[in-house]
Amino acid sequence: MATDITTAALEQPRPQIGTRDKSVGWYSPTLESITDAQRDLLENYSKIPSDRVIPHILEVRDEAWEIHPYPCIGQLRFIDLSLMRSPSYPLVLSRLQAGASFLDLGCCFAQDLRKLVHDGAPAHNLYGAELKAEFIELGYKLFLDKETFGAKFMQADIFDTEGELKRLEGKMDMCQIGLFLHLFDYAGQVKACERIVSLMKPEKGALIIGQQIGKVDAGAVAVAATREIFKHNVGSFEKMWEEVGEKTGSKWEVRAILDEGLGIGEEKRKWDEVSSKRLVFEVERMS
Repeated sequence: MATDITTAALEQPRPQIGTRDKSVGWYSPTLESITDAQRDLLENYSKIPSDRVIPHILEVRDEAWEIHPYPCIGQLRFIDLSLMRSPSYPLVLSRLQAGASFLDLGCCFAQDLRKLVHDGAPAHNLYGAELKAEFIELGYKLFLDKETFGAKFMQADIFDTEGELKRLEGKMDMCQIGLFLHLFDYAGQVKACERIVSLMKPEKGALIIGQQIGKVDAGAVAVAATREIFKHNVGSFEKMWEEVGEKTGSKWEVRAILDEGLGIGEEKRKWDEVSSKRLVFEVERMS
């Protein structure tokens, strides 16, 4: 009988990303602490009382979970200020203060745009594009700044060449793509990167910064019966950008590493492959 029970348990289908079941591994029910930078942003930019910061984050997260129950929501990645950890963050700030433009593509709650403004960047040259308009509204709710935040937001699909992003073509100096490219298979990532190149100014120094889930041994990973994504290592990511450069008549320098961020080092992605890592990158146009 014990064997039958064990076999039955093993045969239970694994929960799929997209379920609103809060017992899944990618939903963290509590938040014990936040970083000093996160607290500074929410207390001093958003003016949220200290004792309300964490409850406020969890309340907004649970509202977001009902809309789009992805790991980035369940694991509270929308408060992760990843851009400030980029080696080029001081350069990004100085270029913005000198009048450059910046697009946060797949911005979700646009926490990094708020951090830029809090650190002294002018908001008028900041743009956020997000497929789900609800996330833009939830960003306003999280940061309490709908009447004061001057960045320009748009609901947009990276693959819609006639959509809202069309007005940004050839105008962006810098772009962030955080937790975005890994949503697609290899061909989809190449197509997305070609589109991103079209949004950038066609000149040396155009800068793309981001992070995504990678893998020690690059390859396709099935995430549903009819859908797969592609996880890169540094070598495959460099090769992809060579291909993108050939397709777009441009050349790009890739600076990338695999590390154990996004909770991997703390074993917070138990549902994911053990070989998964975080891929952090900067891609700069050379010609």
